[in-house]
Amino acid sequence: MEEVLPTSSLEGKVKEKIHDAFWDHLKQQISATPPDFSCALELLKEIKEILLSLLSPRQNRLRSEIEEALDMDLLGREAERGDLHVPHLSKRVLNMVTLLCAPVRDEAVQKLENVADPICLLRGIFHVLGLMKMDMVNYTIQSLQPHLQEHSIQHERAKFQELLNKQPRLLDHTTKWLTRAAADLTTLPPAGPDAPNSSSVACPSPNEAANRPEPVSPAMVLSQGFLNLLLWDPENEEFPETLLRDRVRLQELESQLRQLTVLAAVLLVASSFSGSVLFGSPQFVDKLKRIAKAHMEEFHSRPEEAMLTVSEQVSQEMHQSLKSMGLAALSSDNTASLIGQLRSIAKEENCVRSVIDQRIHLFLKCCLVRGVQRSLLDLPGGLTLIEAELAELGQKFVNLKNHNQQVFGPYYTEILKTLIPPSQAPEAEGASL
Repeated sequence: MEEVLPTSSLEGKVKEKIHDAFWDHLKQQISATPPDFSCALELLKEIKEILLSLLSPRQNRLRSEIEEALDMDLLGREAERGDLHVPHLSKRVLNMVTLLCAPVRDEAVQKLENVADPICLLRGIFHVLGLMKMDMVNYTIQSLQPHLQEHSIQHERAKFQELLNKQPRLLDHTTKWLTRAAADLTTLPPAGPDAPNSSSVACPSPNEAANRPEPVSPAMVLSQGFLNLLLWDPENEEFPETLLRDRVRLQELESQLRQLTVLAAVLLVASSFSGSVLFGSPQFVDKLKRIAKAHMEEFHSRPEEAMLTVSEQVSQEMHQSLKSMGLAALSSDNTASLIGQLRSIAKEENCVRSVIDQRIHLFLKCCLVRGVQRSLLDLPGGLTLIEAELAELGQKFVNLKNHNQQVFGPYYTEILKTLIPPSQAPEAEGASL
């Protein structure tokens, strides 16, 4: 079976050489006098096995056609007589491939219909069959994924229950975590659109202030709890027991969030000095992103040095871009102001950085409530230039929360019953998450 490998890789080059040698040898055998069909028979036998493996149990008629067209006993006798008709067999095989392939492979199959050389046609068929096998594997995996996921959820929950049976206080930190989340929702006053800890997790719109009180629900408390995890103090050892396995992933998401905060702040400051003149070009924006991202590791340990380098490179890139467009470069005063504002992003109390951080938290809050795609339709100001990066972050965060909730939902439901009085919970919401 031919595998799809990068032709530039060493393994890909070696396999290509081996395949070339095989097909050259096959052509020499068939062209010899008298012809030798030994390799051709082995190839047809493997093609038959592949075709049969691609059939569903109900495709009996097509199964019979394959068995009849590639009757190896009959083909063996024809080969012994020297009258095995390879071109005719190749065309029949191609017709069967056409019936079995997915629409995504139609173009590849259509190209084979114009191939006259039977060896080239067989090679093309073999390649398409390899792709079809991968299609079948992917389809099978996708079909089994819900069952595998459900099994994983039940297994993880059962293991946790075993530990809980041995350690009755195993949910103490989880209870404290949810208690704090509930307190955040019930004690904090309604905040503006930029506040990550707004009392309304329902998030009617990322660009609207939550001016009206929302009834607290279990889902709201759980979402607030997950948002609080992104602000978790590393020295706080009372991490929720139900999230210990996800702690590393949460730390990675927190790191990614910090990097996006700096990236968006850099882009927002730079755009204020040129507007759509430069930032209307996706290529220019990508250049600035590459500059900022290249210094993110340094920013973690040496923020001031990193932002000095970033500010100088961004200023230089803007100067060159304006010059190449035949526009006036930034004045010396504007250049100094640009560099100064970019360097100030290194400070944690920087106002631009703080606003961006709040707005990213608000976006993530909306992702938990409304989903990533709907949240992207109404991004808070200053975040549109990092939409793709936010979509990736939001999806990871939502996936982590959803899986954890599927596993530990029953435990969260019991805890939240003690935190939210029935009279306070929304009537429309059920007792469980």
